[in-house]
Amino acid sequence: MRSLSSRVRALLPRERLTKRDLVAGLPGAIGSVPDGMAAGVLAGVSPVYGLYASMAGPLFGGIGTSTRLMIITTTSASALAAGSALTDVDEKDRPAALVLLTLISGVVMVLAGVLRLGRYTRFVSHSVMTGFLLGIAVNIVLGQLPTLLGAPAEGSVAAQKAAYVLIHPSGTDVPSLIVGLLALTLMVVIGRTRARLLASLGALLVPSLLMWALRWDSVSTVSDVGAIPTGIPLPAIPHLGLLTPSLAGAAGAVAVIVLVQGAGVAEAAPNSDGSRSRPDRDFAAQGIGNVASALFRGMPVGGSVGQTALNVAAGARTRWASIWTGLWMLAILAVFAGIVGKVPMPTLAAVLIIAAVGSLDPRRYQGIWGSGAISRIALIVTFVATLLLPVTIAVGVGVALSLLMQLNQEALDLDVVRLRVEGNDLVETVTPKRLSDNEIVILDVYGSLFYAGARTLQARLPDPVGARSPVVIVRLRGRTTASATFLAVIADYARRLEEVDGQLYLSGVDPSIRQLWTDDLLSVQGVRLEFFTATPILGESTLSAFAQARVHLRQRN
Repeated sequence: MRSLSSRVRALLPRERLTKRDLVAGLPGAIGSVPDGMAAGVLAGVSPVYGLYASMAGPLFGGIGTSTRLMIITTTSASALAAGSALTDVDEKDRPAALVLLTLISGVVMVLAGVLRLGRYTRFVSHSVMTGFLLGIAVNIVLGQLPTLLGAPAEGSVAAQKAAYVLIHPSGTDVPSLIVGLLALTLMVVIGRTRARLLASLGALLVPSLLMWALRWDSVSTVSDVGAIPTGIPLPAIPHLGLLTPSLAGAAGAVAVIVLVQGAGVAEAAPNSDGSRSRPDRDFAAQGIGNVASALFRGMPVGGSVGQTALNVAAGARTRWASIWTGLWMLAILAVFAGIVGKVPMPTLAAVLIIAAVGSLDPRRYQGIWGSGAISRIALIVTFVATLLLPVTIAVGVGVALSLLMQLNQEALDLDVVRLRVEGNDLVETVTPKRLSDNEIVILDVYGSLFYAGARTLQARLPDPVGARSPVVIVRLRGRTTASATFLAVIADYARRLEEVDGQLYLSGVDPSIRQLWTDDLLSVQGVRLEFFTATPILGESTLSAFAQARVHLRQRN
């Protein structure tokens, strides 16, 4: 049997460890301190859960990613979704429930990778995902406004809380406002210099020193939200007794958010050697990162756009940079955990607000807005749903809307044209509304023939009522599958043609479709079809069908 050390080495990246990756991991770890703490705040638990996740995610998840520079750590969207899912959980049980939610999410992601579900991320509409992320960004800004001002807030959603604070300005704590505004200013100013990688850290340290120096006790600190244990975290089994159907459903929603975002990170950070990322492998890697985060009492993690960009900017070359990010974070936790509790909460609110504003991309919104009414509706509906509904429900609305858009697009994109035979050529012309006596009509169909597309075809087929002995040839070149809806449409049209002594031929038929549409199956449907199998020569089977139709009509007449 292999030794334990050899098994560990087999799991590590095969790329050679370089000094560049070791050094690149340090800025990522430093940047993870404010980001991780802020994620904990978003989830409604102690910031330490975000710090633990920022250690475990890169360390364990980074080992197996196919997108080599991807950093798996806390994200605003997953944190907000997790926090939204836990609003009805008793406050004392919320941390344990968050850890359990993280574990379930990780298991779902690993299964998604094993079952090779990565290809399905492309079915989530770009407009829907953009509206969701826009809603997340606005929710973060509005939700952090009370913390930034040190003011009490009421309301069930972020917009209501922000409105309450603005309507009751007397509740603002001036020292908290000063600390928060100073953090915002530092983030903006330092972010425009060469030291921009340290902007978040500077926004934590300088306002903290000012608060300590002036002894502003009214400013809330991290330790007021939850105790910060000293030393490094030790693994522990999550409390499975808190599992409920709603928690499991929320974990599934978080998994969807993380996986779709991770697919976007893979597109934004391609491998430098030109190798393609494998979504299924990235799915599994993010799942492993979440399972590890849960075992170390952390919160949900996923591919982070910001941390991945920081990793690239720091000069990372391989997966070792992610591993070193986690190791550096572990060292920070071991040495500085006690100091973390003294960080003022308004500074974390400032970090979140700047990150949310920085994620806004006007060019993306303009592109969607100029793409037509359907894209605009998808953007607006998802954005409004994210603002007014729990994030987990908003994800469901977005996924359902993506499916509806897919079906609607199938219907709109379908076109039916008539092909006339001119010598040895097939020439496109306008499809007639009605068939004529003894007429041969060749139809070519562009677009999807699944679900709504098949029903659209049904509405656009020429009407045989009133004609005598027409023959219709439907060309199916290039189609390797056929839905049950399409079979029903074809069977119905064949019966309508038979009622007027007509005939329906199918040309360019792929052998796989003919194997599915057996004579027994067609007999059950009560129809008879003529099949002309596709050949390597374009149009050959259609011309054969046309010749057969002419013979058929001569025999009938």
